[in-house]
Amino acid sequence: MTNQSVLIIDDEPDIRELLEITLLRMGLQTVSAATVQEALNCLQQQKIDLCLTDMKLPDGTGIDIVNYIHHKLPHIPVAVITAFGSMETAVEALKSGAYDFVSKPVDLNKLRDLIETALKLSEKKSHTVKQTHASSEPPDFSDNLILGESAPIQSLLKTIQKLAKSQAPVYINGESGSGKELVAKSIHQSGPHRDKPFVPVNCGAIPKDLVESEFFGHIKGSFTGALEDKKGLFQEADGGTLFLDEVADLPLEMQVKLLRAIQEKAIKPVGGTQEIPVDVRILSATHKKLEHEVAAKNFRADLYYRLNVIKLEVPALRERGNDILLLAQHFLQQITSNWGLDPVSLTPEAEQALLDYSFPGNVRELVNILERACTLNDGGMITIDDLQLPELHLTFETHAASAKQPEKSTANNLPIWEKDSISDRDEKRMIETTLEKYRWNRTRAADELGMTLRQLRYRIKKYGLENGQTTPA
Repeated sequence: MTNQSVLIIDDEPDIRELLEITLLRMGLQTVSAATVQEALNCLQQQKIDLCLTDMKLPDGTGIDIVNYIHHKLPHIPVAVITAFGSMETAVEALKSGAYDFVSKPVDLNKLRDLIETALKLSEKKSHTVKQTHASSEPPDFSDNLILGESAPIQSLLKTIQKLAKSQAPVYINGESGSGKELVAKSIHQSGPHRDKPFVPVNCGAIPKDLVESEFFGHIKGSFTGALEDKKGLFQEADGGTLFLDEVADLPLEMQVKLLRAIQEKAIKPVGGTQEIPVDVRILSATHKKLEHEVAAKNFRADLYYRLNVIKLEVPALRERGNDILLLAQHFLQQITSNWGLDPVSLTPEAEQALLDYSFPGNVRELVNILERACTLNDGGMITIDDLQLPELHLTFETHAASAKQPEKSTANNLPIWEKDSISDRDEKRMIETTLEKYRWNRTRAADELGMTLRQLRYRIKKYGLENGQTTPA
Protein backbone atom coordinates (compact mmCIF):
# COMPACT_ATOMS: atom_id res chain seq x y z
CA MET A 1 0.00 0.00 0.00
CA THR A 2 1.07 3.52 -0.68
CA ASN A 3 1.88 5.76 2.23
CA GLN A 4 0.10 8.72 0.64
CA SER A 5 -2.81 10.00 2.72
CA VAL A 6 -5.78 12.14 1.69
CA LEU A 7 -7.83 14.24 4.12
CA ILE A 8 -11.56 14.29 3.27
CA ILE A 9 -13.59 17.11 4.81
CA ASP A 10 -17.39 16.98 4.49
CA ASP A 11 -20.24 17.05 7.01
CA GLU A 12 -22.31 14.56 4.96
CA PRO A 13 -21.42 10.96 5.96
CA ASP A 14 -22.61 9.48 2.63
CA ILE A 15 -20.32 11.74 0.61
CA ARG A 16 -17.39 10.98 2.91
CA GLU A 17 -18.03 7.26 2.48
CA LEU A 18 -18.21 7.56 -1.33
CA LEU A 19 -14.93 9.48 -1.44
CA GLU A 20 -13.28 7.05 0.98
CA ILE A 21 -14.26 4.05 -1.17
CA THR A 22 -12.96 5.77 -4.31
CA LEU A 23 -9.62 6.62 -2.70
CA LEU A 24 -9.17 3.22 -1.08
CA ARG A 25 -9.59 1.60 -4.49
CA MET A 26 -6.79 3.84 -5.73
CA GLY A 27 -4.55 2.40 -3.01
CA LEU A 28 -4.58 5.57 -0.91
CA GLN A 29 -5.03 6.04 2.82
CA THR A 30 -7.84 8.30 4.00
CA VAL A 31 -8.52 10.53 6.98
CA SER A 32 -11.96 12.09 7.49
CA ALA A 33 -13.26 15.22 9.22
CA ALA A 34 -16.73 16.78 9.43
CA THR A 35 -15.79 20.30 10.55
CA VAL A 36 -13.10 22.91 10.02
CA GLN A 37 -11.76 22.36 13.53
CA GLU A 38 -11.53 18.59 13.10
CA ALA A 39 -9.71 19.15 9.82
CA LEU A 40 -7.19 21.54 11.38
CA ASN A 41 -6.52 19.01 14.13
CA CYS A 42 -5.83 16.33 11.51
CA LEU A 43 -3.50 18.62 9.57
CA GLN A 44 -1.56 19.45 12.71
CA GLN A 45 -1.26 15.87 13.95
CA GLN A 46 -0.90 13.70 10.83
CA LYS A 47 1.02 13.53 7.56
CA ILE A 48 -1.37 14.60 4.80
CA ASP A 49 -0.50 14.61 1.08
CA LEU A 50 -3.76 15.97 -0.35
CA CYS A 51 -6.91 17.60 1.01
CA LEU A 52 -10.47 17.40 -0.42
CA THR A 53 -12.89 19.78 1.29
CA ASP A 54 -16.53 20.73 0.89
CA MET A 55 -17.28 24.47 0.79
CA LYS A 56 -20.09 24.56 3.36
CA LEU A 57 -19.09 23.24 6.78
CA PRO A 58 -20.83 23.58 10.17
CA ASP A 59 -18.18 25.89 11.65
CA GLY A 60 -16.78 27.62 8.57
CA THR A 61 -16.05 27.13 4.88
CA GLY A 62 -13.65 25.35 2.62
CA ILE A 63 -11.91 28.68 2.06
CA ASP A 64 -10.83 28.58 5.71
CA ILE A 65 -9.11 25.26 5.02
CA VAL A 66 -7.53 26.58 1.82
CA ASN A 67 -6.15 29.66 3.58
CA TYR A 68 -4.70 27.63 6.44
CA ILE A 69 -3.00 25.11 4.14
CA HIS A 70 -1.76 27.80 1.76
CA HIS A 71 0.02 29.67 4.56
CA LYS A 72 1.00 26.88 6.95
CA LEU A 73 1.39 23.78 4.76
CA PRO A 74 1.95 25.01 1.20
CA HIS A 75 3.24 21.62 0.01
CA ILE A 76 -0.25 20.11 0.39
CA PRO A 77 -2.56 20.58 -2.62
CA VAL A 78 -6.17 21.24 -1.66
CA ALA A 79 -9.18 20.72 -3.92
CA VAL A 80 -12.57 22.21 -3.09
CA ILE A 81 -15.92 20.48 -3.68
CA THR A 82 -18.47 23.09 -4.74
CA ALA A 83 -22.18 23.09 -5.45
CA PHE A 84 -23.14 22.65 -9.09
CA GLY A 85 -22.80 25.89 -11.02
CA SER A 86 -21.00 27.76 -8.22
CA MET A 87 -18.26 29.11 -10.46
CA GLU A 88 -17.76 32.25 -8.34
CA THR A 89 -17.06 30.06 -5.32
CA ALA A 90 -14.64 27.94 -7.32
CA VAL A 91 -12.79 31.03 -8.54
CA GLU A 92 -12.58 32.35 -4.98
CA ALA A 93 -11.08 29.03 -3.87
CA LEU A 94 -8.49 29.12 -6.66
CA LYS A 95 -7.52 32.69 -5.82
CA SER A 96 -7.09 31.68 -2.20
CA GLY A 97 -4.63 29.00 -3.20
CA ALA A 98 -6.72 25.90 -3.99
CA TYR A 99 -5.18 23.52 -6.49
CA ASP A 100 -8.46 22.75 -8.25
CA PHE A 101 -12.18 22.24 -7.68
CA VAL A 102 -14.83 19.65 -8.45
CA SER A 103 -18.56 20.23 -8.65
CA LYS A 104 -21.37 18.18 -7.14
CA PRO A 105 -22.52 15.66 -8.12
CA VAL A 106 -18.92 14.46 -8.17
CA ASP A 107 -17.72 12.81 -11.39
CA LEU A 108 -15.56 10.00 -9.99
CA ASN A 109 -13.47 9.63 -13.16
CA LYS A 110 -12.57 13.32 -13.13
CA LEU A 111 -11.96 13.12 -9.39
CA ARG A 112 -9.50 10.25 -9.85
CA ASP A 113 -7.60 12.20 -12.51
CA LEU A 114 -7.48 15.25 -10.24
CA ILE A 115 -6.24 13.21 -7.28
CA GLU A 116 -3.49 11.50 -9.27
CA THR A 117 -2.23 14.81 -10.67
CA ALA A 118 -2.49 16.61 -7.33
CA LEU A 119 -0.58 13.89 -5.48
CA LYS A 120 2.19 14.18 -8.02
CA LEU A 121 2.30 17.91 -7.33
CA SER A 122 2.49 17.16 -3.62
CA GLU A 123 5.46 14.85 -4.19
CA LYS A 124 7.31 17.50 -6.18
CA LYS A 125 6.71 20.17 -3.57
CA SER A 126 7.74 18.07 -0.61
CA HIS A 127 10.83 16.63 -2.35
CA THR A 128 10.38 13.45 -0.35
CA VAL A 129 9.10 11.05 -2.97
CA LYS A 130 10.47 10.48 -6.47
CA GLN A 131 8.49 11.40 -9.59
CA THR A 132 5.77 8.93 -10.59
CA HIS A 133 4.29 8.25 -13.99
CA ALA A 134 0.59 8.16 -13.22
CA SER A 135 -1.07 11.54 -13.79
CA SER A 136 -3.75 10.44 -16.16
CA GLU A 137 -3.15 6.69 -15.96
CA PRO A 138 -4.35 4.29 -13.24
CA PRO A 139 -2.35 3.64 -10.06
CA ASP A 140 1.22 2.55 -10.74
CA PHE A 141 0.94 -1.22 -11.18
CA SER A 142 3.45 -1.35 -14.04
CA ASP A 143 6.84 -1.12 -12.36
CA ASN A 144 7.91 1.07 -15.28
CA LEU A 145 7.58 -1.86 -17.73
CA ILE A 146 5.49 -2.14 -20.88
CA LEU A 147 4.21 -5.68 -20.65
CA GLY A 148 3.13 -7.57 -23.73
CA GLU A 149 4.11 -10.22 -26.23
CA SER A 150 1.78 -9.26 -29.09
CA ALA A 151 3.16 -8.04 -32.42
CA PRO A 152 1.88 -4.45 -31.93
CA ILE A 153 3.63 -4.16 -28.56
CA GLN A 154 6.88 -5.73 -29.76
CA SER A 155 6.92 -3.24 -32.64
CA LEU A 156 6.23 -0.40 -30.21
CA LEU A 157 9.12 -1.46 -27.96
CA LYS A 158 11.55 -1.51 -30.88
CA THR A 159 10.45 1.98 -31.91
CA ILE A 160 10.86 3.25 -28.33
CA GLN A 161 14.48 2.08 -28.31
CA LYS A 162 15.14 4.00 -31.51
CA LEU A 163 13.44 7.16 -30.31
CA ALA A 164 15.24 7.06 -26.97
CA LYS A 165 18.56 7.78 -28.69
CA SER A 166 17.22 11.04 -30.12
CA GLN A 167 16.19 14.30 -28.49
CA ALA A 168 13.61 15.07 -31.15
CA PRO A 169 10.06 15.85 -29.97
CA VAL A 170 7.71 12.87 -30.11
CA TYR A 171 3.94 13.07 -30.45
CA ILE A 172 2.28 10.00 -28.91
CA ASN A 173 -1.21 9.23 -30.18
CA GLY A 174 -3.55 6.70 -28.67
CA GLU A 175 -6.94 6.19 -27.10
CA SER A 176 -7.63 7.22 -23.50
CA GLY A 177 -6.21 4.72 -21.06
CA SER A 178 -3.96 2.99 -23.60
CA GLY A 179 -0.75 3.83 -21.73
CA LYS A 180 0.58 6.92 -23.49
CA GLU A 181 2.33 8.23 -20.38
CA LEU A 182 3.95 4.86 -19.76
CA VAL A 183 5.29 4.98 -23.33
CA ALA A 184 6.68 8.46 -22.71
CA LYS A 185 8.27 7.28 -19.46
CA SER A 186 9.85 4.35 -21.30
CA ILE A 187 11.33 6.64 -23.96
CA HIS A 188 12.85 8.76 -21.20
CA GLN A 189 14.21 5.83 -19.19
CA SER A 190 15.75 4.21 -22.27
CA GLY A 191 17.63 7.36 -23.24
CA PRO A 192 20.89 9.02 -22.19
CA HIS A 193 19.14 11.37 -19.71
CA ARG A 194 17.43 8.64 -17.72
CA ASP A 195 19.04 9.99 -14.53
CA LYS A 196 17.43 13.40 -15.08
CA PRO A 197 13.83 14.34 -14.21
CA PHE A 198 10.80 13.01 -16.02
CA VAL A 199 7.99 15.49 -15.38
CA PRO A 200 4.51 14.55 -16.59
CA VAL A 201 1.67 17.07 -16.66
CA ASN A 202 -1.97 16.62 -17.61
CA CYS A 203 -2.62 19.81 -19.57
CA GLY A 204 -6.36 19.41 -19.25
CA ALA A 205 -6.25 19.22 -15.46
CA ILE A 206 -4.68 22.63 -14.83
CA PRO A 207 -7.10 25.54 -14.28
CA LYS A 208 -6.89 27.97 -17.21
CA ASP A 209 -5.81 30.90 -15.03
CA LEU A 210 -2.91 28.92 -13.56
CA VAL A 211 -1.49 27.30 -16.70
CA GLU A 212 1.26 29.87 -17.31
CA SER A 213 2.35 29.82 -13.67
CA GLU A 214 2.44 26.02 -13.63
CA PHE A 215 4.56 25.83 -16.78
CA PHE A 216 6.91 28.78 -16.24
CA GLY A 217 6.72 29.51 -12.51
CA HIS A 218 6.15 32.90 -10.95
CA ILE A 219 7.82 35.60 -8.89
CA LYS A 220 6.70 36.41 -5.38
CA GLY A 221 4.00 39.08 -5.45
CA SER A 222 3.29 38.73 -9.17
CA PHE A 223 -0.39 38.02 -8.45
CA THR A 224 -2.71 37.46 -5.51
CA GLY A 225 -1.61 34.35 -3.66
CA ALA A 226 1.95 34.38 -5.02
CA LEU A 227 3.55 34.47 -1.58
CA GLU A 228 6.88 33.08 -2.69
CA ASP A 229 8.90 32.40 -5.83
CA LYS A 230 7.87 29.20 -7.55
CA LYS A 231 9.63 27.09 -10.17
CA GLY A 232 7.56 25.94 -13.10
CA LEU A 233 7.39 22.56 -14.79
CA PHE A 234 10.00 23.54 -17.38
CA GLN A 235 12.55 24.26 -14.67
CA GLU A 236 11.68 21.06 -12.81
CA ALA A 237 12.29 19.09 -16.00
CA ASP A 238 15.54 20.90 -16.87
CA GLY A 239 18.02 18.40 -18.29
CA GLY A 240 15.31 15.76 -18.63
CA THR A 241 11.91 15.26 -20.17
CA LEU A 242 8.65 17.21 -19.97
CA PHE A 243 5.66 15.10 -20.95
CA LEU A 244 2.61 17.10 -22.04
CA ASP A 245 -0.37 14.78 -21.73
CA GLU A 246 -3.66 15.87 -23.34
CA VAL A 247 -1.77 18.72 -25.01
CA ALA A 248 -4.80 19.44 -27.21
CA ASP A 249 -6.55 20.85 -24.12
CA LEU A 250 -4.12 23.77 -23.77
CA PRO A 251 -5.75 27.20 -24.23
CA LEU A 252 -4.76 28.93 -27.48
CA GLU A 253 -3.06 31.81 -25.67
CA MET A 254 -0.89 29.32 -23.77
CA GLN A 255 -0.02 27.51 -27.00
CA VAL A 256 1.71 30.66 -28.24
CA LYS A 257 3.86 30.90 -25.13
CA LEU A 258 4.64 27.19 -25.17
CA LEU A 259 5.80 27.40 -28.77
CA ARG A 260 8.15 30.25 -27.93
CA ALA A 261 9.58 28.39 -24.92
CA ILE A 262 10.29 25.35 -27.10
CA GLN A 263 11.86 27.40 -29.88
CA GLU A 264 13.95 29.67 -27.66
CA LYS A 265 14.77 27.01 -25.04
CA ALA A 266 14.07 29.64 -22.41
CA ILE A 267 11.15 30.62 -20.17
CA LYS A 268 10.11 33.77 -18.35
CA PRO A 269 8.32 33.30 -14.99
CA VAL A 270 5.09 35.22 -14.42
CA GLY A 271 6.12 38.60 -13.06
CA GLY A 272 9.75 38.07 -14.06
CA THR A 273 11.87 40.33 -16.27
CA GLN A 274 14.62 37.96 -17.36
CA GLU A 275 14.48 34.72 -19.31
CA ILE A 276 15.80 31.51 -17.78
CA PRO A 277 17.46 28.98 -20.13
CA VAL A 278 16.08 25.43 -19.99
CA ASP A 279 17.16 22.21 -21.70
CA VAL A 280 14.10 20.01 -21.91
CA ARG A 281 13.00 17.25 -24.27
CA ILE A 282 9.31 17.57 -25.10
CA LEU A 283 7.09 14.52 -25.41
CA SER A 284 3.39 15.13 -25.97
CA ALA A 285 0.23 13.07 -26.23
CA THR A 286 -3.51 13.28 -26.66
CA HIS A 287 -6.37 10.90 -27.32
CA LYS A 288 -7.72 13.41 -29.86
CA LYS A 289 -6.66 13.61 -33.48
CA LEU A 290 -4.42 16.64 -33.29
CA GLU A 291 -4.58 17.27 -37.03
CA HIS A 292 -8.36 17.56 -36.71
CA GLU A 293 -7.93 20.06 -33.90
CA VAL A 294 -5.64 22.09 -36.17
CA ALA A 295 -8.21 22.02 -38.96
CA ALA A 296 -10.87 23.19 -36.51
CA LYS A 297 -8.54 26.01 -35.40
CA ASN A 298 -8.50 24.71 -31.83
CA PHE A 299 -4.75 24.04 -32.01
CA ARG A 300 -2.02 26.14 -33.60
CA ALA A 301 -0.52 24.65 -36.75
CA ASP A 302 2.97 25.96 -35.94
CA LEU A 303 2.94 24.29 -32.52
CA TYR A 304 1.57 21.09 -34.05
CA TYR A 305 4.48 20.87 -36.47
CA ARG A 306 6.94 21.64 -33.68
CA LEU A 307 5.58 18.83 -31.47
CA ASN A 308 4.86 16.33 -34.23
CA VAL A 309 8.43 15.81 -35.43
CA ILE A 310 7.98 12.06 -34.85
CA LYS A 311 4.56 10.44 -34.41
CA LEU A 312 4.16 7.27 -32.38
CA GLU A 313 0.92 5.27 -32.29
CA VAL A 314 0.02 3.32 -29.15
CA PRO A 315 -2.17 0.29 -29.88
CA ALA A 316 -5.55 -0.07 -28.18
CA LEU A 317 -5.87 -2.95 -25.72
CA ARG A 318 -8.39 -4.76 -27.94
CA GLU A 319 -5.67 -4.97 -30.63
CA ARG A 320 -3.25 -6.79 -28.35
CA GLY A 321 -4.78 -10.29 -28.20
CA ASN A 322 -3.56 -12.44 -25.32
CA ASP A 323 -1.70 -9.49 -23.81
CA ILE A 324 -5.03 -8.85 -22.05
CA LEU A 325 -4.59 -11.97 -19.92
CA LEU A 326 -0.89 -11.26 -19.33
CA LEU A 327 -1.76 -7.79 -18.07
CA ALA A 328 -4.71 -9.09 -16.05
CA GLN A 329 -2.50 -11.59 -14.20
CA HIS A 330 0.09 -8.89 -13.54
CA PHE A 331 -2.44 -6.37 -12.23
CA LEU A 332 -4.18 -8.95 -10.03
CA GLN A 333 -0.86 -9.79 -8.38
CA GLN A 334 -0.16 -6.13 -7.78
CA ILE A 335 -3.67 -5.32 -6.53
CA THR A 336 -3.82 -8.18 -4.04
CA SER A 337 -0.31 -7.42 -2.85
CA ASN A 338 -0.99 -3.69 -2.41
CA TRP A 339 -4.33 -4.27 -0.72
CA GLY A 340 -3.10 -7.06 1.52
CA LEU A 341 -5.50 -9.63 0.01
CA ASP A 342 -5.07 -13.34 -0.63
CA PRO A 343 -4.03 -14.23 -4.20
CA VAL A 344 -6.86 -14.49 -6.73
CA SER A 345 -7.14 -15.85 -10.24
CA LEU A 346 -9.60 -15.81 -13.12
CA THR A 347 -11.92 -18.65 -14.04
CA PRO A 348 -11.57 -19.87 -17.66
CA GLU A 349 -14.95 -18.26 -18.42
CA ALA A 350 -13.78 -14.94 -16.97
CA GLU A 351 -10.60 -15.10 -19.05
CA GLN A 352 -12.63 -15.68 -22.21
CA ALA A 353 -14.94 -12.80 -21.30
CA LEU A 354 -11.95 -10.45 -21.00
CA LEU A 355 -10.62 -11.61 -24.36
CA ASP A 356 -14.04 -11.00 -25.97
CA TYR A 357 -14.54 -7.57 -24.39
CA SER A 358 -13.69 -4.51 -26.52
CA PHE A 359 -12.19 -2.38 -23.67
CA PRO A 360 -13.20 1.12 -24.80
CA GLY A 361 -11.27 2.42 -21.77
CA ASN A 362 -8.19 0.31 -22.56
CA VAL A 363 -5.64 -0.54 -19.86
CA ARG A 364 -7.09 1.95 -17.41
CA GLU A 365 -10.47 0.24 -17.72
CA LEU A 366 -8.89 -3.19 -17.26
CA VAL A 367 -7.34 -2.05 -13.98
CA ASN A 368 -10.64 -0.59 -12.79
CA ILE A 369 -12.51 -3.78 -13.71
CA LEU A 370 -10.01 -5.92 -11.81
CA GLU A 371 -10.03 -3.61 -8.79
CA ARG A 372 -13.81 -3.88 -8.64
CA ALA A 373 -13.66 -7.64 -9.11
CA CYS A 374 -11.19 -7.98 -6.23
CA THR A 375 -13.52 -5.88 -4.09
CA LEU A 376 -16.54 -8.07 -4.89
CA ASN A 377 -14.78 -11.43 -4.91
CA ASP A 378 -14.69 -13.42 -1.71
CA GLY A 379 -13.52 -16.85 -2.78
CA GLY A 380 -10.21 -16.63 -4.58
CA MET A 381 -11.62 -17.22 -8.10
CA ILE A 382 -12.88 -14.24 -10.10
CA THR A 383 -15.96 -15.12 -12.13
CA ILE A 384 -17.75 -13.38 -15.00
CA ASP A 385 -20.21 -11.96 -12.46
CA ASP A 386 -17.33 -10.43 -10.48
CA LEU A 387 -16.03 -8.70 -13.62
CA GLN A 388 -19.39 -6.98 -14.28
CA LEU A 389 -18.47 -6.23 -17.88
CA PRO A 390 -20.95 -3.99 -19.74
CA GLU A 391 -23.02 -6.35 -21.88
CA LEU A 392 -23.04 -3.88 -24.77
CA HIS A 393 -19.38 -4.66 -25.48
CA LEU A 394 -19.52 -8.44 -25.07
CA THR A 395 -19.69 -10.71 -28.09
CA PHE A 396 -22.44 -13.26 -28.68
CA GLU A 397 -19.96 -16.08 -28.05
CA THR A 398 -19.26 -14.79 -24.56
CA HIS A 399 -22.95 -14.77 -23.67
CA ALA A 400 -23.35 -18.24 -25.13
CA ALA A 401 -20.40 -19.55 -23.11
CA SER A 402 -21.80 -17.93 -19.99
CA ALA A 403 -25.21 -19.50 -20.62
CA LYS A 404 -23.60 -22.96 -20.86
CA GLN A 405 -22.17 -22.86 -17.34
CA PRO A 406 -22.09 -26.34 -15.73
CA GLU A 407 -24.94 -27.21 -13.40
CA LYS A 408 -22.61 -26.93 -10.42
CA SER A 409 -22.54 -23.15 -10.88
CA THR A 410 -26.05 -23.08 -9.37
CA ALA A 411 -25.31 -25.51 -6.57
CA ASN A 412 -27.11 -25.00 -3.29
CA ASN A 413 -23.96 -23.90 -1.53
CA LEU A 414 -23.77 -20.71 -3.63
CA PRO A 415 -25.11 -17.43 -2.20
CA ILE A 416 -28.64 -16.46 -3.27
CA TRP A 417 -27.39 -13.59 -5.38
CA GLU A 418 -25.11 -15.85 -7.51
CA LYS A 419 -27.76 -18.49 -8.35
CA ASP A 420 -29.28 -18.96 -11.81
CA SER A 421 -27.50 -15.92 -13.28
CA ILE A 422 -30.13 -13.51 -11.95
CA SER A 423 -30.56 -10.21 -13.74
CA ASP A 424 -29.62 -6.80 -12.35
CA ARG A 425 -33.32 -6.03 -11.88
CA ASP A 426 -33.94 -9.25 -9.92
CA GLU A 427 -30.80 -8.78 -7.85
CA LYS A 428 -31.81 -5.22 -7.03
CA ARG A 429 -35.29 -6.32 -5.97
CA MET A 430 -33.85 -9.13 -3.84
CA ILE A 431 -31.42 -6.81 -2.08
CA GLU A 432 -34.07 -4.15 -1.50
CA THR A 433 -36.53 -6.70 -0.08
CA THR A 434 -33.91 -8.13 2.25
CA LEU A 435 -32.86 -4.69 3.46
CA GLU A 436 -36.47 -3.75 4.19
CA LYS A 437 -36.96 -7.06 5.99
CA TYR A 438 -34.17 -6.16 8.43
CA ARG A 439 -35.05 -2.46 8.56
CA TRP A 440 -31.92 -1.59 6.59
CA ASN A 441 -29.56 -3.38 8.94
CA ARG A 442 -26.84 -3.99 6.35
CA THR A 443 -24.94 -6.53 8.41
CA ARG A 444 -27.96 -8.84 8.84
CA ALA A 445 -29.06 -8.35 5.24
CA ALA A 446 -25.59 -9.21 3.93
CA ASP A 447 -25.54 -12.36 6.05
CA GLU A 448 -28.86 -13.60 4.62
CA LEU A 449 -27.84 -12.75 1.06
CA GLY A 450 -24.55 -14.59 1.46
CA MET A 451 -22.52 -11.46 0.74
CA THR A 452 -19.76 -9.72 2.60
CA LEU A 453 -20.70 -6.30 3.95
CA ARG A 454 -18.32 -4.74 1.42
CA GLN A 455 -20.09 -6.50 -1.46
CA LEU A 456 -23.49 -5.36 -0.22
CA ARG A 457 -22.34 -1.76 0.13
CA TYR A 458 -21.07 -1.81 -3.44
CA ARG A 459 -24.42 -3.08 -4.75
CA ILE A 460 -26.40 -0.57 -2.67
CA LYS A 461 -24.47 2.19 -4.41
CA LYS A 462 -24.72 0.49 -7.80
CA TYR A 463 -28.52 0.32 -7.63
CA GLY A 464 -29.05 3.70 -5.97
CA LEU A 465 -30.45 2.22 -2.76
CA GLU A 466 -28.70 4.56 -0.31
CA ASN A 467 -30.93 5.61 2.59
CA GLY A 468 -33.80 3.65 1.11
CA GLN A 469 -33.93 5.85 -1.99
CA THR A 470 -34.29 3.76 -5.14
CA THR A 471 -33.74 4.46 -8.81
CA PRO A 472 -34.94 2.42 -11.82
CA ALA A 473 -32.82 -0.64 -12.56
